[in-house]
Amino acid sequence: MLQLLIRLLLRLLYRLEVHGQPPRSGRGLVIANHQSFLDAPILWSMLPRDALWLVHTQVMEQWVFRFLLKAADYIVIDVTKPLGVKEAMAALERGRQVVIFPEGRVTVTGALMKIYDGPAFIAAKTGAPVTVAVIDGAARARGFTRMRGDFPLAWLPKIRVTWFEPQVIRMPEGRTGRERRRAASEAMRRLLQRSMCLAKPKRSLFEAFLEAVDVFGRSRDMVEDAGGTRMTYGRLLRGALALGRLTAKFTAEGEAVGVLMPNAAATLALVLGLMSRRRVPAMLNFTAGLEGMQSAMRAAQVKTVITSRTFLERAKLEETAARLEGAHVVLLEDLRARLTLADKLWLLLFALRFPRKAALHAAPEEPAAVLFTSGSEGRPKGVVLSHWSILSDIEQALTVLDVSPADRIFSAMPVFHSFGLMAGFLLPVVSGIRVYLYPTPLHYAAIPELYYDRDATVMFATPTFLKHYAKRAHPYDFRRTRLLVAGAEKLTEEVEQAYFEKFGQKIYEGYGATECSPVISVCTPMRARRGTVGEPLPLMEVRLEPVEGLEEGGMLHVRGPNVMLGYLRDSRPGVLEPPESRFGPGWYATGDLAVIEDGFIRLLGRQKRFAKVAGEMISLELPERIAGRASPRHLHAAVARPDPARGEMIVLATEDAALAREALQAAAREMGAPELALPRRIVAVEKLPLLGTGKLDYPKIAAMMEERLGGSRS
Repeated sequence: MLQLLIRLLLRLLYRLEVHGQPPRSGRGLVIANHQSFLDAPILWSMLPRDALWLVHTQVMEQWVFRFLLKAADYIVIDVTKPLGVKEAMAALERGRQVVIFPEGRVTVTGALMKIYDGPAFIAAKTGAPVTVAVIDGAARARGFTRMRGDFPLAWLPKIRVTWFEPQVIRMPEGRTGRERRRAASEAMRRLLQRSMCLAKPKRSLFEAFLEAVDVFGRSRDMVEDAGGTRMTYGRLLRGALALGRLTAKFTAEGEAVGVLMPNAAATLALVLGLMSRRRVPAMLNFTAGLEGMQSAMRAAQVKTVITSRTFLERAKLEETAARLEGAHVVLLEDLRARLTLADKLWLLLFALRFPRKAALHAAPEEPAAVLFTSGSEGRPKGVVLSHWSILSDIEQALTVLDVSPADRIFSAMPVFHSFGLMAGFLLPVVSGIRVYLYPTPLHYAAIPELYYDRDATVMFATPTFLKHYAKRAHPYDFRRTRLLVAGAEKLTEEVEQAYFEKFGQKIYEGYGATECSPVISVCTPMRARRGTVGEPLPLMEVRLEPVEGLEEGGMLHVRGPNVMLGYLRDSRPGVLEPPESRFGPGWYATGDLAVIEDGFIRLLGRQKRFAKVAGEMISLELPERIAGRASPRHLHAAVARPDPARGEMIVLATEDAALAREALQAAAREMGAPELALPRRIVAVEKLPLLGTGKLDYPKIAAMMEERLGGSRS
């Protein structure tokens, strides 16, 4: 009777929503994430009364627990004493149901805390089926949560519980009992993280944005840019709805609309506005030049391009925009002038009051945005990402990364880059994390100063940009940093060491691809291994394809909800090519060679970035790393060229005119690198060409070497 009363009370007060079926009586272990002190009453109201509860000593401090435990069978456990674990195992052996929160404490970050070895060891040792319950929303319950500060608390937030089918955690192999317990704990952590991601409801990005507006309130400061524009959630919503209505007058549903804009608050409002009317923003890379943009527009069949007069003038792109063939170019300044009285009345009297009714419904699987590959290995391709591709990537990243609404993100990555769009634009607005937008990552002296001035705590950047920031930053500029994530290219020891020694900061390396929205894996404060790019995100599957001549590892293939809908090519405009690899439909062949060690991905290099020297496969990243050690203050790039004697030879292009082969040999000996990895030719150049994303432009570098050395390019 008491259980029924509690369940009805929870449904009435917290609009408790339950998905899936809780386990019936019988042998099994029930685990759940621990969001608040309401979690136990919620689960207790659904589980059999004879379940045995494992209660941590900290939890007994709460009166709600003490009251409910009078009607339950429980054991108080101490993480320093194994007695409770033994009693729980005995109960499972007798066929009872045991309930425990593996974190052992209520979250103070909103995300999953560390998992203790005990619960996982119980599951693995007994072989009992493990049922996961994911609780969502309870962390906001005022009076029952440990969340403070900027976290949006409410007296009666909506709470959702999702139950999953039982699974078995096998006892891992290991040399010692401690290793086996730790491995079992990691298996339970991955199971919980995967379940937390699967429990997230599918929806469109604009719907996720509206949910965040409801949760955090329209008065919350959300975004600031270098132009001095500040937007609250309310102002951002107003701008998005207005721009959505205006752009709908000259575009069609489902149409790809070119966005030629910088990292700015107005761009964020425009992107959300297009999404609100089921238009698909195609993020044009203005650093690709006229030919690159024309190719992108042909691939995505872009007929309309929205840009800004101020931006075109400052970036000196007026002539380029005027020469875009077959495109109707619309200036944002002129667009605002088209807002009629009817539009204003619609906005004030209807749209701002009922934004969900004002927006057009978009299915989660519909295209949300078109991005374009960097062109670092050839002609750019259009990458079509669905709403759920991007949102699932965000949800997975938030599940493993320790970030919260108390953080402030500094984003200087361009919005046409998948890293910039996801981490700098869309992740903040759906999670309530404040963001400062800067229009270019190339202002190496200004960015550290602004980062310090804005009290930023999180930055996503490429190692190349981080290297330049470190040279010009004051040791105090990164004092408030909680999370520094590097991606898009290999993190060098030099950059890693510079940030640790000068700022006392650890850089967490991640890995991704535009085709994966973009994050595939990332090192985190909870799980990191030097020399790797972390573990795959919770919903990502990875497989390795053997490669001839490669002794270990293979070509990395990935599959998951964040993988693209498909490619668009300028040779076949508008024709979507869904991802497929040798492992079947939905799999994406990354083109990267990798080794997987204890779940961590260690990249060997791009398959196209290997040279076959005297029958041996040599990653072109290796001579670059050797050059980086010999001459750390300069930029270097290695390319392969035909060699009649040894198949291929390595040519090193360097900005260090004094770099000699002897210095490379000494560096190679220090690193233990093979002689074959040393470049046959060293070519000094004044400046190596870079893409707008900060990556080396290898096609241009290869062309430079062809021009310098003659002969055909490899």
